[in-house]
Amino acid sequence: MIHLKSNEIDRVIEMAWEDRTTFEAIQFQFGLKEKDVIALMRKELKANSFKLWRKRVQGRETKHEKLRNFINGRFKCSRQKQITQNKISKR
Repeated sequence: MIHLKSNEIDRVIEMAWEDRTTFEAIQFQFGLKEKDVIALMRKELKANSFKLWRKRVQGRETKHEKLRNFINGRFKCSRQKQITQNKISKR
């Protein structure tokens, strides 16, 4: 498993909780595969919180890029800033 700083661990947990953030996006930004994210969540969360999260994301289409059925891409608000490798770019 890759060694992450505490703020990076917090960001991975936040991304894992988000329904529309795929495991592939987490792997792209932090180098953690799905099984590594699951292990991290198991280690960092309380047992009950982990069980609730795992039950919610298991088989969820939005957590896996290949299972998504978006044809035109994802919705993006016109006021949303561009995010590049976990850094917000300035306009």
